[in-house]
Amino acid sequence: MTIQEIPMYHSLSLGHAEAQLAIQSIQAELLQRGKTAAIAVADAHGELIGLLRMDGAPLPSILIASNKAWTAARERKASWELGQAARDSQTGFDIAYFGDSRYVGWGGGLPVYVEGAVVGAVAVSGLAEGEDIELAEIGVAVITTLRASPQNTSTF
Repeated sequence: MTIQEIPMYHSLSLGHAEAQLAIQSIQAELLQRGKTAAIAVADAHGELIGLLRMDGAPLPSILIASNKAWTAARERKASWELGQAARDSQTGFDIAYFGDSRYVGWGGGLPVYVEGAVVGAVAVSGLAEGEDIELAEIGVAVITTLRASPQNTSTF
């Protein structure tokens, strides 16, 4: 078999257009609520594509939102789920043993699935955990709705 006969690995990943759309949608909701937060969008590998820290959002929320997105993309599950598993009284574990300080277990980081694969993640930080999750869901919904639309011309 020659190198030309070996299929090349291809994967879908969010791009900057999807990141901007998610950020704008979450930002609009935050403005409507009169609140501020940091919003992060990561690619399929968890690497940052887009970040917005709204005026007045706490400074630590920048890194926390980025880490929530990284965790959700890398683990292919909500950051909250990792935190719940770590805190379980019977099977819990020290999250530091995951080997990377970017792993977090706070809610607000959600993976984005397209065609059964994680293509990235959306995260929000700076509010109560439940509200961070709710706002991140808005960003995920905007991306997945765009991707499902037959008129979609966006490329992943």
